[in-house]
Amino acid sequence: MINLLKKLRGGTLIGLGYMLSPLSWWNDIFFNLPIALVFGYAVSWIKADWFLAGTVVGYWLSNVLGILMMQFGAVDVFMDEEKRNTRRDLLLGLGGSTLYTVVIAALVYFHVLDVPDFLMDLHP
Repeated sequence: MINLLKKLRGGTLIGLGYMLSPLSWWNDIFFNLPIALVFGYAVSWIKADWFLAGTVVGYWLSNVLGILMMQFGAVDVFMDEEKRNTRRDLLLGLGGSTLYTVVIAALVYFHVLDVPDFLMDLHP
């Protein structure tokens, strides 16, 4: 019974993590961008000029959270307890999400990807 609950928890983490991760880029508009914009808006309360930087950090954090959720879920579903390496999983999640966010931010910065006008109008 405990093993079944562990696998159900792992499956749930994988599913939710997938929706937040860079692997589901098509879900950015529904999950990652709203989270990033709320984070950027909250950061802009501290200093208005920090909205864009806060949005990028929020986007990065939502991707990190998604990858880590997938990793921990996969460990619950597929691996035994003694094979876990939490530090390695954390470093892989941070590294992959950071690389993905840097690439997306660079594509926006160099105007390869355009940010829709309605997103920029959300700036406080």
